[in-house]
Amino acid sequence: MAETAVCLGTFSAVKTLWEVRIHKINEELQKEKEFRQRSAGRLLLVWEERAALAKLKEKVINEGGRAILRIEEEEWKTLPSCLLKLIHLQEWQLHRTSLQKIPQFIGRFHSLVVLDLSRNSIESVPKEIGQLTSLQELLLSYNRIKSVPKEISNCISLERLELAVNRSICDLPPQLSDLKKLSHIDLCMNQFTAIPSALLNMPNLEWLDMGGNKLQQLPDAIDRMENLHTLWLQRNEINYLPETIGNMKNLNTLVLSNNKLKNIPACMKDLTNLRFVNFRDNPLELEVTLPPCENTDEEEQQEMFGIDFMHMYIQESLKKTGNVESCTSGSPAVMNPTE
Repeated sequence: MAETAVCLGTFSAVKTLWEVRIHKINEELQKEKEFRQRSAGRLLLVWEERAALAKLKEKVINEGGRAILRIEEEEWKTLPSCLLKLIHLQEWQLHRTSLQKIPQFIGRFHSLVVLDLSRNSIESVPKEIGQLTSLQELLLSYNRIKSVPKEISNCISLERLELAVNRSICDLPPQLSDLKKLSHIDLCMNQFTAIPSALLNMPNLEWLDMGGNKLQQLPDAIDRMENLHTLWLQRNEINYLPETIGNMKNLNTLVLSNNKLKNIPACMKDLTNLRFVNFRDNPLELEVTLPPCENTDEEEQQEMFGIDFMHMYIQESLKKTGNVESCTSGSPAVMNPTE
C-alpha cells in the first residue's frame, strides 16, 4: 500500500509539472503569435504608408517654380502622416476628395503659400493652421465649416480668404483685423446677419462677397473699408443703405440685387468711380423708365450696369421731394416719393 501511495504521489507531481510546462509553452506560443501579428501589422502599416506616399508623390507637380500637391475627385477622407515626407510642398490643391478633416500636422508645412481644400467635407479648421506664416491664400469654400478659429490671424502673409458656401458660418473672430495684407474675402452663402466688425477694421480690403446671407442693414462705419472696390451683397434682406456709402470713393462694383431696398440714397451719385451697379429685384417705390437706346449693344450695356438707372432714380427722387442738393450738403439720404 505504501508503494502504491508513493507511485500515485509521484504520478500526481509529474502530471502537475507537465501541466505547468504545457501552460508555459502555450503562453509562449500565444506571445509569439501576438508578436508575429503585431509585426505583420507594423509591416502592413509600413507598406500602406509607403504605398500612400508613392501615390501622393505621383500627385506632385511643379508649376511656376512651385511644388504643388494636386488631387482631384479621388477618395481621401483623411491624409496620412507620411505626407510629412513632402514637407517642401508650397501648394495643396485637393478638390472633391471627400476630405473630412484638416490634419493637425498642417502647421509643420511652413513653406505653404496656397492651401486650397475647396469642395470637400471639412467640418472644422485646426488651430495649428495659425503656424502657416507664409500662407497667402486659404481657400475653403464648399465645405461644412461652422466656425473660423482666431488662430488664422497669425497667418500674417494671408491675402486671400474664401469661405463661401459653408452655409453655417455666422461670424468672424475680431482678431482677423490683424491681417494687414488681406485684400480678398469671399463669405457668400453663409449665415451672417451683419458685416463682421473685423472687416470694418481692414482698411486694405479691396474685394468682398457677402451675397446669399441674412444681412438686413449695412453699418454706418462701412466707409472704413476705404480701399474696397468690389462689393457683392446680392440675395440678402437689406432694406436700408447708410449715407456713409457715398464716401466709398474707390468703389467701382456694387451688387445689391434681390434685397428689400425701397429707395436709392442720393449720396450714391457721389460714387464717381462706380462702373457696375445692380438694383434688380428690389421693391423700389419709385418707377423709373430709361429712355430707349439707339442700338441693341447700348441696351444690353445699360441693363447690365444699371448706372443710368441709378442716376435717373436719384434725379427723379430729388425732383419728387423738391430737393436738388446732394446729400453731402445736408439733404436726406433716402427719398420717399410718396411724401
